[in-house]
Amino acid sequence: MKQEGSMMFVTKKSLSRRTVLRGIGTAIGLPLLDAMIPAFAPAAAAKPVRRFGVVYHPNGVIYDQWLPKGEGSGFELSPTLKGLEPFKDKLIVVTGLFSDQAEALGDGGGDHSRACGSYLTGIHVKKSDSNVENAVSMDQIAAKAFERETQLSSLQMTADENSLLGSCDLGYSCAYSSTLSWLTPTLPLMAENNPRVLFERMFGSSDSSDPRVREARLKQDQSLLDSVNDRVNQLQRQLGKTDARKMNDYLASLRDVERRIQKAEEQSSRELPEVAQPAGIPADFDSHVRLLYDLQLLAFQADLTRVITFMYGREQTGRPYPQIGVPEPHHPLTHHQGQPDKMEKCTRIQRYHIKLFTEYLEKLRNTPDGDGSLLDHVILL
Repeated sequence: MKQEGSMMFVTKKSLSRRTVLRGIGTAIGLPLLDAMIPAFAPAAAAKPVRRFGVVYHPNGVIYDQWLPKGEGSGFELSPTLKGLEPFKDKLIVVTGLFSDQAEALGDGGGDHSRACGSYLTGIHVKKSDSNVENAVSMDQIAAKAFERETQLSSLQMTADENSLLGSCDLGYSCAYSSTLSWLTPTLPLMAENNPRVLFERMFGSSDSSDPRVREARLKQDQSLLDSVNDRVNQLQRQLGKTDARKMNDYLASLRDVERRIQKAEEQSSRELPEVAQPAGIPADFDSHVRLLYDLQLLAFQADLTRVITFMYGREQTGRPYPQIGVPEPHHPLTHHQGQPDKMEKCTRIQRYHIKLFTEYLEKLRNTPDGDGSLLDHVILL
């Protein structure tokens, strides 16, 4: 008797990397799960995507407090950068660069606008308060390469005012000093400072543009995650233990961010005495920045976008920092004329921004992503 040959097929259910949890007016992207990697896929297929982010500190730095000592891997971090010591093995401090296109070149005053405007373009911007002209910024070049892979080609965030209109610096448009991103030479992309707007942009449904749909869910005082609860439960039953843990951690982070945004909105609606407060919500700078950093983390984790720019403030920002003992506005301090007390306060602000940035790096390092962490798979400038 002829023995028939036998063949065994080993299969594994796999999820698409673009799987989303859909609810009413909601579409939630997912982090990279093992279930998204097909059975017996080549090792290369399991490698995560690469990402690019920019973090911008306005008004310049005290250079001798910023510049490290030494060269190569044995360099010693400066007093300002000392907070980055836990990440020194991943850090490159580039020196010796000079942006000649940020110089006046016959255009007179306006150093702040030229510095910010040319930061990601390398172009001498046109001096005008209405007819702006720059170049495509490097983040948008990266976004163009990734745009077919993600829901959002890029995100622009700021912890300061975000107007692109009017004149902000000796005849230069506010666009030059309020954003880093230029989609075209004449189209700046406004940086968003409102966490709720960003949250809705990231997780609002892409198949419904009707604001009444979103408003209906919000009026029910319902969490975004509650609106997809059935789909979450269904998906959890399909996942292994490792993926289930990743999902739980991700959804917990998402719910926490949403809760903090809602709390900030509740507080902002209360009647308060007329006092000067930083732009945007929440009212205090620390919470605002941490929320924006957490939104960046979620956007990268769910692969909603692979390109994000973030500004602590626009150029010439007059934000005071009473929480660190600097009640004076930032920008005037930077014109210190060599006065030690003003220089020390500028350095204190720089260290403070580094501290908040370091918290973000720690969260990136603690977030699994493919064969490593999110920190392993992002370039931050």
